[in-house]
Amino acid sequence: MDQGLRFSDPARYARTLRRAHELVISGVPRPEIPTSLVDSWHRSMALGISPDQHSPRHLHEPSEVLELRRDHRLQQVMPALHDLLADDSRSGRHLLVLTDASGEILWRVGSPAVLRRADQLEFLEGADWSEAGIGTNAISEALVTGGPVQLFSAEHLVRTHHDWACTAAPITDPTTGRLLGVLDVSGPLDTISADTLRMVRCAVRVAEALLGTSDAGTSFGAPASKGGSRRPAHAVGGQNVAGQGAVVESLELLGDKPAAVFADGVRSPLTLRRAEILALLDSRSQGWSAEELAYELHGDAGTPQAIRTEMFRVRSMLGGAVESNPYRLAAGLAGASDSGRVLRLLREGLVAEALEAYRAPLLSRSGALAVQLLRDQLDLAVGSAVRVSGDPGLLVRWLSTDMGAADSLAVEALGRLVGRADSRYLAFRASSGA
Repeated sequence: MDQGLRFSDPARYARTLRRAHELVISGVPRPEIPTSLVDSWHRSMALGISPDQHSPRHLHEPSEVLELRRDHRLQQVMPALHDLLADDSRSGRHLLVLTDASGEILWRVGSPAVLRRADQLEFLEGADWSEAGIGTNAISEALVTGGPVQLFSAEHLVRTHHDWACTAAPITDPTTGRLLGVLDVSGPLDTISADTLRMVRCAVRVAEALLGTSDAGTSFGAPASKGGSRRPAHAVGGQNVAGQGAVVESLELLGDKPAAVFADGVRSPLTLRRAEILALLDSRSQGWSAEELAYELHGDAGTPQAIRTEMFRVRSMLGGAVESNPYRLAAGLAGASDSGRVLRLLREGLVAEALEAYRAPLLSRSGALAVQLLRDQLDLAVGSAVRVSGDPGLLVRWLSTDMGAADSLAVEALGRLVGRADSRYLAFRASSGA
């Protein structure tokens, strides 16, 4: 059977798996259920788990789990995992779960609606999701196999889990290799995508990289030191995370070579996608949700998960310069871009200075519609201010730029000021087609 149907037609694929599940449980082998899963089902049933069982084994009350978290090493990386994979917005549809090395759930994050659905399965803190606790599931398989696993619908042993798709991978201590726990992303069948497994594996690699540093997790909402300031962050994936002595001072978004400029003078180039995200963050003080950014940058094809992955990389590079829930620039960086400076000078009535600062179009290589709109707005703001300035010199300077070259209204304004027989007016009129 084509397993690609789990992404293209999840309802049809689930129906096929449910039929195979009933046959395998009754003793009839089916190719849709791999031998490794059948073996896991048999082990689970030998441990007393029934396909009709609803409740997992509970090892601790949710209130007791708070104490277990405090001393667990994964506490250090939970903020980063939350930033990367969680969706606790009102419209969020998947659940982020982190267990200990035995499969007991220590953390779960999701929207109120998803948490209510999880509550119905008792998929909550303190519950045991090992084979012995509730039978075959993605968490138990990650514990057994030691690798990433994705289970869909009736690949789970227990029937009440057949409406869920779960992706899990173990997290190990990078120094000792000891298993620390399992990261799991679960949700309704249509929330799974071809990228889900890759994203979970990527998140595990990030968590293990952070665990390998002496101050793991100090970025992404980590606790402050007793003095009230954040501790310095460390390099992740070869990039410097902003911390003490590595503060982002400004963003260069005009032109075709975007960059972040740090207070120590270091200029760090930005990829076009990251620059596009930062341009959107710079344009709105109240911030953006992952869903909004996904739509603005990718249209209907955008996914919040892809944005969270990219935002994790942005925050790894810029540290505290970008805040989350919603995503926004930190107070000290808001409006500190070169494009923001142009707008600020215009608001102060300093048109000549704004025109001098407006050296190139906003992210000139970007084809994203949202960025094109911001670029057009900036052109309109500068062009309008120049046209009403009544200064022929400013009009000539504006019409001499790439951004103002096609501004026919500016050409007409120049003609009214200098006369229609003036060589400057005639030259710009000819080149603009006015």
